[in-house]
Amino acid sequence: MRLPARLSPKPRILFVGINPSLTSARVGHHFAGPGNPFYRLLHAAGLVPEPLTFVDDVRLPEFGLALTNLAERATREAAELTAADYARGRERLARMIARIKPAVVAFVGGTAYRRFFGRSVSAGPGAKPERIAGAAVFVVPNPSGHNAAYPGFKDKLVWYRRLRRYVEQIRQPDHRRGMPARSRIVCRTVSMGPSPLTVSSNPRPR
Repeated sequence: MRLPARLSPKPRILFVGINPSLTSARVGHHFAGPGNPFYRLLHAAGLVPEPLTFVDDVRLPEFGLALTNLAERATREAAELTAADYARGRERLARMIARIKPAVVAFVGGTAYRRFFGRSVSAGPGAKPERIAGAAVFVVPNPSGHNAAYPGFKDKLVWYRRLRRYVEQIRQPDHRRGMPARSRIVCRTVSMGPSPLTVSSNPRPR
């Protein structure tokens, strides 16, 4: 069973998980695992104006957010995914990003980020130098309680708040030139596997 993406045109952020859990696929909602704090993180970080639960994932477009997964196949563990799952997912995600044009693509966990761009990319959460069809790239910690690197809610929340500030900064008008900051990005196009990517050397907002 495939879990539908929650999409809207030109969202502030497109969140990209690795793949649906069996629980999420069964109930038809993203990040539906017991105790998964993803939606609490969104609210605590100021990315949504009211508390949400997994049944509210269909409302994310109301708040300028979108949500999908890199691989579509639901599994008990991400380790069950195959190279073919990821290859199909990269192609699908690249097309989706080009179509809906998010300001920022936020990979939920470093695994999703590395599986899209390759294992040689920079580690850890935060703003990244890559661009996908003009969209900036950011990584937030996986909200799972099994995330040993960021085990507590506050450990994860730091990065979701940084994501909010990052999005606010890149969407602010550049008053010096009278144009949006994103339009000043100078990119070169590269090919990395099956995914059409762009990489920019513009400074990272902090």
